[in-house]
Amino acid sequence: MTAEEVRAVLAWARERRVPVTPRGAGTGMTGGALAVRGGVVLSTERMTRVVEIDEEDLVAVVEPGVVLGDLQAMVEERGLFYPPDPASLTSCSVGGNVAENAGGPRAFKYGVTREYVLGLDVVLMGGETMSVGRRTSKGVTGYDVTALLVGSEGTLGVATSITLKLVPKPPAVAAMLALLPSLAVAGEAVTAVLRLGQRPRCLELMDRASIDHVRPRAPFKIPERTAAAVMIEIDGDAEALDAALERCAQACERAGATEVLVARDEKQRRDLWATRRGISPALKEAHRVKIAEDVVVPRGKISALLARVDTIAAASRLEVATFGHAGDGNLHVNFLDDGRYSPPGRVESAVAELFRATLELGGTLSGEHGIGIAKARYLAWEQSGELIALQRKLKQALDPDHLLNPGKIFA
Repeated sequence: MTAEEVRAVLAWARERRVPVTPRGAGTGMTGGALAVRGGVVLSTERMTRVVEIDEEDLVAVVEPGVVLGDLQAMVEERGLFYPPDPASLTSCSVGGNVAENAGGPRAFKYGVTREYVLGLDVVLMGGETMSVGRRTSKGVTGYDVTALLVGSEGTLGVATSITLKLVPKPPAVAAMLALLPSLAVAGEAVTAVLRLGQRPRCLELMDRASIDHVRPRAPFKIPERTAAAVMIEIDGDAEALDAALERCAQACERAGATEVLVARDEKQRRDLWATRRGISPALKEAHRVKIAEDVVVPRGKISALLARVDTIAAASRLEVATFGHAGDGNLHVNFLDDGRYSPPGRVESAVAELFRATLELGGTLSGEHGIGIAKARYLAWEQSGELIALQRKLKQALDPDHLLNPGKIFA
């Protein structure tokens, strides 16, 4: 697939009123790449060229099919850094990251994909092509159309070239794991670390169910009977890391941590991350039904949301495993069952209750997975009718026949 072929497909499809579903690597969590209205699936997985890595301007220009992990390895070999790091980084594509505005653990310090997309070459439904954005680190000319396209879930246009901002690679990285007697104490530990004025690049939370599921396959062995864990990763000057880790460890201990484990070398740090990233696959392997939700609440409301999750789990008689990015309040709540639940719809009801709780606590329905088809019915719970109508007008302006990724975002 080339940019010209993308243009030709979208021109042909508009002329014949055929729906088109853009698809990257297919790793999304809310059904954004599913062709729910039939038509043509437009795959960008073979558009894998890294066109340019400019070490002076701190810019990379890539096609949408480039695998994120490959790009990160390539720029890090040159002493540069591309921070966004969704869990599927070894398989997800940069184009999909742009479509979903992907995040990941490092978003706490560095931000999500939108902060790193400087410009796009994009094809609109009908075959019209345009370049939006810029190559410079600053620029406020006109409306920020680039930011509008990032996170639009393939409903407004198809990117054929992506200009990304890079930053210098941090000189050193260190990680630790605090073991805690309860989720409540884990919440206190997170707050204690942040009150230090320390800005970890990652601040992750894992509950007992998550830990118990991943333990048999984990390269980093978390002790038995651990009720909760907080993982902290810091980057910066090597000379300052030990002192920073010590301050974080002391803050966790004052909050009630029973033990603090420090990754002493790069292998241990990688093992720790392999353990954290292995939670979701472990949950999926252990249960026939795994509904993974992605919600965000203000950081000060994490404990309140966790308490509401416990109430929802008890009322629905479902096992729940929660983990995620405590630093920015983005939690992944997983409802688990073996497919024998009765009456039907119990998982769906529990998910709806989670969304209600999230919104009542001042949160949002999606932190990094988008809306897609999975959450479209709930969009009006968070956004006003006027705001949804405005977004529909934007969609109408760029895709008047509603042929590009139809059925997504708006119910």
